Amino acid sequence: MDMHLAEISSQVAPGAHAVLMLDQAGWHMSGKLDIPANITLLPLPPKCPELNPVENVWQFMRDNWLSNRIFSSYDNVVDHCCYAWNLLIDQPWRIMSIGLRQWAHGF
Repeated sequence: MDMHLAEISSQVAPGAHAVLMLDQAGWHMSGKLDIPANITLLPLPPKCPELNPVENVWQFMRDNWLSNRIFSSYDNVVDHCCYAWNLLIDQPWRIMSIGLRQWAHGF
């Protein structure tokens, strides 16, 4: 998680600040994390996957590119996951539509 935060931090524009929403998995909330100064962690309430848009991203990937397959090896699983991820990141409009919450824009 430290490496992940460092990578996100490196992509934040100079003078900007990022707020990273995350669930309360133990590795996300560890007191041992080295949180960069340009990032604030915003934990979601526990047991609320509907508030976490990435849950829908994972479901979309499973439904469209990763389900109903037989993987021959661990490397084959990783290859399929990387392929699915690369397909998805080439479609930013799809990511936005998957993560959109109508209730968040209704006021």
